[in-house]
Formats: sequence, structure tokens, C-alpha cells
Amino acid sequence: MSDNLTKDIIAREINKKIGYSKNYSKKILSIILECMAQQIKKSELNLKNFGVFKKIFKKERIGRNPKTKEEYIIKSRKVLKFVPSKKLIKYINEI
Repeated sequence: MSDNLTKDIIAREINKKIGYSKNYSKKILSIILECMAQQIKKSELNLKNFGVFKKIFKKERIGRNPKTKEEYIIKSRKVLKFVPSKKLIKYINEI
């Protein structure tokens, strides 16, 4: 596997492990990601033993270019935050 995980790589893994065709695996993955996005849009997405995706609102603030020291306004925006579960952290630390 490469450093970046893409939809194509995930579809290939589904193909290898389950035996579905690559196109069918891509469709399954697209449906799952669409469901996840819709849930995040409504509220937060909690995947047991994996983590929580939360929508956070960041206020407008003043930022600074570290090179030129020029100040500018960073607009308010919504961002997505991922909080991993304790089991996922433990699993990653074991690798």
C-alpha cells in the first residue's frame, strides 16, 4: 500500500477480501461515504471503536504571515474534527 489511502485502493482491498468486482466495490464505498457525509451534515458521526467526526464552527480572527508579519483576517468557517477512539489509538500504538 502507498502512503495515501484513496478510494481506488480501498475498492481494491474490498475486491481482494470479499471478492466483489472492483466496480461494485467502488459503488459500495461511494454509498458508505455518502451516508457518512449526510450524517455529519445533520449532526456528528460516531463510529464505535473508530472515532467521532464533529462539525465545529470557528470564529473570524486575525492571522499573521510569519514571513512578512503582515496581518489579515481569517474568515469564520465550519471545519471537521476527528476524535479517535481509545481502541483505535491503542491499535495504532501497537503497530
